[in-house]
This record gives sequence, C-alpha cells and structure tokens, in this order.
Amino acid sequence: MDDTRILLAHGNGGRLMRELIADIFAHHLANPVLDTDADAVTLPPLDGELMVTTDGFTVQPLEFPGGNLGSLAVHGVVNDLAVAGADPRYLTLSALIEEGLEVEVLDRLIASFAAAARESGVAVVAGDTKVVRRGEGGGLYLSVAGIGVKRAQAPLDITRIAPGDVVLVSGPVGDHGIAVMLAREQFGLSGELRSDSASVLPLAQAVRDLPGLRFMRDPTRGGLATVAHEIARACGHNVALEQRAVPLRPEVVSVCEMLGYDPYYLACEGRVVAVADAAAAEEILARWQALPQGADACIIGRIEAGDSRVILETDLGGHRILDELEDDPLPRIC
Repeated sequence: MDDTRILLAHGNGGRLMRELIADIFAHHLANPVLDTDADAVTLPPLDGELMVTTDGFTVQPLEFPGGNLGSLAVHGVVNDLAVAGADPRYLTLSALIEEGLEVEVLDRLIASFAAAARESGVAVVAGDTKVVRRGEGGGLYLSVAGIGVKRAQAPLDITRIAPGDVVLVSGPVGDHGIAVMLAREQFGLSGELRSDSASVLPLAQAVRDLPGLRFMRDPTRGGLATVAHEIARACGHNVALEQRAVPLRPEVVSVCEMLGYDPYYLACEGRVVAVADAAAAEEILARWQALPQGADACIIGRIEAGDSRVILETDLGGHRILDELEDDPLPRIC
C-alpha cells in the first residue's frame, strides 16, 4: 500500500482515516477545545456580540510565493471578521482531499494553516475530512467558518457613506492575483513577486474606534474595482478613484500590460479598503502608515454625488468607467 499519497480509504471512516486525522490534523491543530471524536463541541462563553462568517478556498497551485492554501484559508476568514469590526476567536475546518495528493504536501498545508491560526489568536474547534476520487478535485479544497466577537466602536455601515467621504487602501493592490498567476508558469512568465496574503487584523484594530470610519472591506475576488462597485450600489453615489494614487507594484503593472489584465480587478489577500469622512481619513492614513502592514497605505479616491458608477481619473486627466466584473480573468485564485 502506498503510504505517501492520499487513498480513498483515508476517507472511509476506518483506521486510515483515524490515523490521518491524528497524525496531521489533530497533530497540528490540537487545542483544549478540539475533540476529534465528537460530532459537536461546547465553546466557552464569549464576552460580546458574536459575528460569524464562512468561506471556501480552491487556489491553484496549492503553494505559491508568499503563501499557500493553508495560510490563505486562515487569512481569508480572519480578514472577513476583522474588517467587520470583530476579533476572531474560533475556526472550523472542512478538508476535501483528492485521491493521490501527497501526504507530505497535505502535512505542510495543514501545518501552515495551524501556524497562521496561532498568529491570529484563533483556535480550530471542529473539522471534517472527505476524500474524492482522483480527477474529481483540485488536490485539496478547504472550507472554513469563523466566529468572532464584535469590538468596533465605529458604526460600520456601508449605507452611511456619503459624498465627500474618502476612499483609502492599506497597500499595493493586485499582488496576490499576479503572484499566483506567475506560480502557474503560464505564458512562459515567472517572477519573484510574492502574494500579499496576510492577516489584516492589526490594520482593522488600529482604526475601528474612529467615529468617522464608515466601512472596511478586504478586496479579494474581483479586487479593488469590485469593492468600489459594492460601495457605489449601497450608497447610490459615484466612487471616483485616482489612477496616480492607487498603489501598484512595477511587477504587477508589467504583467498586466503584457497580458492585458486590469490590476483594479485582481485579488488581494492582505489589504483593506476603507471609507471614512475627511477628518477620520487622515487619521486612518497616519495609523496605517505607522504599521508594517500599512506602510504603503494611500488615499485613493472619494465619494461624489452621482448615479452609482465607478470612475477612474486617469494620469492624463481623462475619465474611465470601471464596469462591474463579468468574466473571471484568473479563476481559482483564492
């Protein structure tokens, strides 16, 4: 029997499944709350209003410069809670494993998941594993739910956004999308660009007490432009972005120019887009730039009275309408 790769028997509920859970999942994720033999667990009381989120992760390749599926899955869920104004506390993990995946790869990915969870101060409290036949999956899919405690003092509400408010981003956009694309070694391209995959919890915690803060979001699938459309639809006004102000790494610009991608639609996995009134925006910028994760934070636009469009003010002084995303330029990016 090949003990270096996942077999269908690893998902049959028997000895191999028990050993897989014990040797990899429980080994890396063990904590006082996790009971791998229980169908449900009791959580200790939490001191505040609870928030919950869930997400699935299918990135290809499973490992890429700056991260991997394991750390990405933690960051994705932690970040959704963080930008909603919560401190994350607990995660659940469901793993859908494809027959033939190398056990060593699975071990690395779950070890990375566990390390990212510890760094974010969250515990994995429940989980599940399934194995599908070879060719029916992408190596490994992870589904993660998160529970947090709401801590934001600012009344975060996208519908409170109004003309005169300011749009900020915590760092360069498009890094994750291009890093993953380069890791696929498509189009004969390669590079050293690293994904921005990281927890944004410190960024959110630094500003969530400001009364003038209206909204925060992490611009994952669909990137900055998709978050801007979400804002425009919710508030009924235009989002005007300034091309010269949006931070982009030269590597991202170069690849986009060569292949025809638009960086404003590319996924980020460690950035925050925020909207605030003018006074709070300056304070947010100062607080973010004082953090390592926010050193390149910028004010990138504003909210203007209008008809719910997203407008890019170009370097040449013109205006370009950023339409809502329809095609998927880079599938399986997160």
